Amino acid sequence: MMGEQFIVRFWGTRGSYPVPGPHTLRYGGNTTCVELQIGQHTLIIDAGTGIINLGYDLLRRSKENGGIPISATILLTHMHHDHTQGFPFFLPAYQGTSTLHILGPRTFDEELEDTLNHAVLPPSHPVSLTEMPSLKVVRSLHENEMITIDHERGRLQIHNIYHSQVVTSPDTIRILIHRSHAHPRNGVYVYRIEWRGKSVVFASDTEGYVDTDRRLVAFARDTNLIIHDSQYSNADYVSGRQGWGHSTPEMACSVAMLAGAQRLVLFHHEPRYDDEAIQDLEREAQKIFPNTVAAYEGLEIEL
Repeated sequence: MMGEQFIVRFWGTRGSYPVPGPHTLRYGGNTTCVELQIGQHTLIIDAGTGIINLGYDLLRRSKENGGIPISATILLTHMHHDHTQGFPFFLPAYQGTSTLHILGPRTFDEELEDTLNHAVLPPSHPVSLTEMPSLKVVRSLHENEMITIDHERGRLQIHNIYHSQVVTSPDTIRILIHRSHAHPRNGVYVYRIEWRGKSVVFASDTEGYVDTDRRLVAFARDTNLIIHDSQYSNADYVSGRQGWGHSTPEMACSVAMLAGAQRLVLFHHEPRYDDEAIQDLEREAQKIFPNTVAAYEGLEIEL
């Protein structure tokens, strides 16, 4: 039934930098961006170059629905360039009728709005954040907070999980935050999105630990879908990329298995890897955790 679905769409699956070309046609060359269509609400995780095509599609959907204004929540995991570089070209931000809630971590002592402004600040970009005509509500998140979105009215609230009295129903969209310290230099936010008894965990740009990241395992417990960083092959990882803040498919499989996840998506592909290399990593991962797929642009999963 339209408007009652929980759909995950992949618009950008690469890490580090975009890699368009004939060797990346299957899995795509755009950097990180994932859309969650939850009932009538649009939730976007990260704003790499994949968000550009998503913006075009949101405008198309708006036109098909009689020009209904675009409203979306954008969750940023961290402020590295491959997770923000598409935002200056996200066309709904230039529509005065659009409403965008933009949420993410503080970077050291700088609030999210100030950090995001760097991505669009002249002379790097001709239009500043404040000059974009859309209504933008930008707020830094703390790891002890939880976001709720009313499914019917779209009302967004942020709660302190230790002090707020949070009353929710199965229809409430709940977004939980886990801070991973396994990414240079300020860590990264992992998000768990829940609705009507189903959940998705987005864990990009995190690196495995000895005997698996048990904090992440607990956070992802019994999720329907975990999207996990798997940038490096094991051979590349051990040959000089330890400590770079990214995982291998084996690390991702270990988290998925211990968490009891139903499905695993390998994500944040190394830009040097062509389609064949990613397919090989996918096959090896499926030997460990059979219900695994490597993310590709256009992949759509309905929970």
